[in-house]
Amino acid sequence: MKNFCIIRNITKDPLDDMTSRIRFYLENKGATCYVCEEEDPITPETECGLVLGGDGTLLRAAKKALSADIPLIGINLGTLGYLAEVDRLGVYEALDSLLNDEYTLEKRMMLTGSIFHEGREVYTDVALNDIVISRDGSPRIILFENYVNGAFLTNYQADAMIISTPTGSTGYALSAGSPIVSPRADLILMTPLAPHTLNARSIIFPDTDEIRVRIGAGRVVHPERAMVDFDGSVGFRVETGDEIVIRRAKASTKIIKIKQESFLETLRRKLGNN
Repeated sequence: MKNFCIIRNITKDPLDDMTSRIRFYLENKGATCYVCEEEDPITPETECGLVLGGDGTLLRAAKKALSADIPLIGINLGTLGYLAEVDRLGVYEALDSLLNDEYTLEKRMMLTGSIFHEGREVYTDVALNDIVISRDGSPRIILFENYVNGAFLTNYQADAMIISTPTGSTGYALSAGSPIVSPRADLILMTPLAPHTLNARSIIFPDTDEIRVRIGAGRVVHPERAMVDFDGSVGFRVETGDEIVIRRAKASTKIIKIKQESFLETLRRKLGNN
């Protein structure tokens, strides 16, 4: 690889210290490197996106990278990251590996979510981690009517419904009691957050299934309102009767792996179990 772009979280590198160091290092090695700001497109000649920040920054960069069809590598400037493999101390070693084409590519499945209002599709987006449907400001719980492949599954009264990929099983879904799943698996997880029942658990579906979540009626005359978030960065308001149809996306996020560390080794390290 010789052509790089930096996708950064400016709050994690406010003085451009790490950004400047990486650019200087790559350019001294004969490579090209530019900073791709949030509003800028990725240029066609780019071969790799260097994501400076943490897992949240990489999630946002994943959507940007789809149109350019480039792989990403996360350089963690935060505290805890499952997606951002490289830390500050390992930056130059990782850059050398990229320059020498010494790496592997790992494809991560994504989800696509389409929102329907009165039977008409009004919004669609993709997510690498999860699609979360949660209450919009009101302290009341939401009634979620859940269907799989067109067949009714169950109702949940809960604060939120989290539909996640295996990659997202270590994100928001984990705090809601979701199992941790290897990112190499092909499946979809549905996890209610704070359900008002004693027997609600995460449900795991094949990645070929279609999940449809309908916002049920509330206890008052006015429509129930909720918010649909895609990887925590895009919110779209929905109300009683609206439906969110979720499937596996056709596109995948390409993550560069430098270390030959297994998922179990990474998991053990992140959980602090030596």
